Amino acid sequence: MAYKIDPNKCIGCHTCMGICPMQAISMGPDGKCVIDPKVCASCGACASVCPAAAIAPDNK
Repeated sequence: MAYKIDPNKCIGCHTCMGICPMQAISMGPDGKCVIDPKVCASCGACASVCPAAAIAPDNK
C-alpha cells in the first residue's frame, strides 16, 4: 500500500523528498509534494519525518 500526501496539510518543506529511499516523491506544480504510487515502497520514512503530518497510507 503506497502512501499519499494531503495537499491541504502539506506545507511544501520538501523534507520527505530527501528521506525517500525510492525517490518516489516530487514537487507538484503548486510547490507541494506528491508521491508516485507506482514507485513508493510503502516504507513510511516520509510519514515519519513530515512536520505537518500530511502523509498517511493510501487505503485504496
